[in-house]
Amino acid sequence: MNPKVVSELRRIAEENDGILQPETVVDEARPVSSPLHSRFEWDNSIAGQKHRIWQARHLIRVVVEVLPGTKISHDVFVSLTTDRREGGYRIMADVLSEAEMRNQLLRDALNELELFREKYNRLKELVEVFKAIKKVKRRRKK
Repeated sequence: MNPKVVSELRRIAEENDGILQPETVVDEARPVSSPLHSRFEWDNSIAGQKHRIWQARHLIRVVVEVLPGTKISHDVFVSLTTDRREGGYRIMADVLSEAEMRNQLLRDALNELELFREKYNRLKELVEVFKAIKKVKRRRKK
C-alpha cells in the first residue's frame, strides 16, 4: 500500500480517538490535494451504479435458506475464485454436487483460512484452530 495513503489513514484515525470511520475517510478525501482523493470515484453517475452493484453482491452473499425440518441455515449462493473475474455467483447445492467445483470451493476455503491465520496469528487462544487448519491442509496434499 502507498505509504502516503497509510499515513493519511493513520492521521485521520488519530484525530478521531483511534477510530477510522468510512464516512470520515470520504470527507477527508474530497479535496483533490488529499492523498486519498484518487482512491474514490467522484462522478456520482458512475459511483451510483458501482454502489448498486456492491449492494447486489451483498444481497447475494447474505441470502440463506433454512434446511427443511431443521433450524439450520445455509448459504444459497457462493462465489468461486474461478468465477470472480466476472463477479459471478453459483448455487451452492450445484457446487457441492459437482466434484471439480466442490474441490475449488475447498481450495478457496483453505486460502481464506490462511488469510485468517495471518490476520490473527498473534492470538495464542487460536493456536489449536491453526493446528487444525494445518492438519486439513496436510491431509488434502496426500
